[in-house]
Amino acid sequence: MAIAVRTHRTTKLFGRERPLHDALGGHKAADIILWRDKKVSASILAGATVAWYLFEVADYHFLTLACYLAMLGMLVVFIWANASSFMNLPAPRIPETVMSERTTRQVILALHSRLTWFVHRLYDIACGKDIKMFILTVLSLYIASLIASCFSSLTLLYLVALGTMTLPALYENYENEVDHLVSTAVHDLKSHVGEMDSGVLRKIPRGRGATAN
Repeated sequence: MAIAVRTHRTTKLFGRERPLHDALGGHKAADIILWRDKKVSASILAGATVAWYLFEVADYHFLTLACYLAMLGMLVVFIWANASSFMNLPAPRIPETVMSERTTRQVILALHSRLTWFVHRLYDIACGKDIKMFILTVLSLYIASLIASCFSSLTLLYLVALGTMTLPALYENYENEVDHLVSTAVHDLKSHVGEMDSGVLRKIPRGRGATAN
């Protein structure tokens, strides 16, 4: 007697078809997130960790720390400027640009594009076009609110930064294994949701926006 084997095609995480680097924009930001430029990535992660420690653990206030850093910077420049004439050192100079205009414009446009997509996506879900996605989104937002209530805003921002600087790089290294596990979990979840849909969700009346094209 033949044994039926349940198979399903492994899909990429979030249904993407492009490589992870291209999905993240393919620019300098993607290189930093995926640790292609290890010095910059390590500096950003270390800076975020230090800032979180100073403000959250050591209880420094932002204005107090900014004043201390300004005083320290002025002291270093003062000593450097006065010692340069005696030690034949170049005089300190202020960099012309911290971030180029092109890079700043790219970052702003990328944030605007992501925000626009997010707002339109929430609107489509809220209209009731996909009742299953509506329930999952509300449940996800509720879980996110519970998680946010357990941390301070600074700690939550640090966790987001930590996840951004670590999870994509780890996923890129173990992409095949993660995609297989996620694909299996999504397949099983769709099977259970399909059973619930046929018995319960189809009886729920949809909003007027659900019939709009």
